[in-house]
Amino acid sequence: MTDVLAFLGSPRKGGNSEELLMAMLRGVEAAGGLAELIRLCDLRIEPCLSCGGCDHTGKCVIEDDMGLLYEKIIKTDRIILASPIFFYGVTAQAKAFIDRTQALWNRKKLLKEKGEWQNQPGRNGFFISVAATHGSRVFEGAVLTMKYAFDAMDMHYAGDLLVRGIDKRGEMKRADRDLAAAEEAGKNFFLNRKSHVD
Repeated sequence: MTDVLAFLGSPRKGGNSEELLMAMLRGVEAAGGLAELIRLCDLRIEPCLSCGGCDHTGKCVIEDDMGLLYEKIIKTDRIILASPIFFYGVTAQAKAFIDRTQALWNRKKLLKEKGEWQNQPGRNGFFISVAATHGSRVFEGAVLTMKYAFDAMDMHYAGDLLVRGIDKRGEMKRADRDLAAAEEAGKNFFLNRKSHVD
């Protein structure tokens, strides 16, 4: 059984965000956890149509690869999402995934209305992001998006690892301090300790 579900939102395979995420997953495994990595760019996830189809059922009407992810999200207690910063936000691949979690938010709402919702404390989400610039506010939009995304998935925003000034392919491999921080964050995340690195 998977302990941590990790979503990679970068369209660039083998890039800096993936390198940082893999370091965090090494930390998860070092702490005794089992992680599953899902590359969103390998899946066909259509954008949300805002059709209202999930308003009354809690289920998305679009038939694509997102349908494979809903049960995984519901069943796991730990989710990591990694995305580089594109125009002060997450990537299009990550945003399409996030927008489609509207169905999970509606599922929770409907179950609460029926008195069938069961709170599950200890469900945590963690955000990893890499930005090419050093701007003081470069992560603000993405962090806010992720806080609401994890809420839709019934997850507590448990922390983040935000790295500035990394751009060219391969740079992260030489960022020893950031990679070590990612491994430590992975251990803490799996063991349910508070993590925040910026």
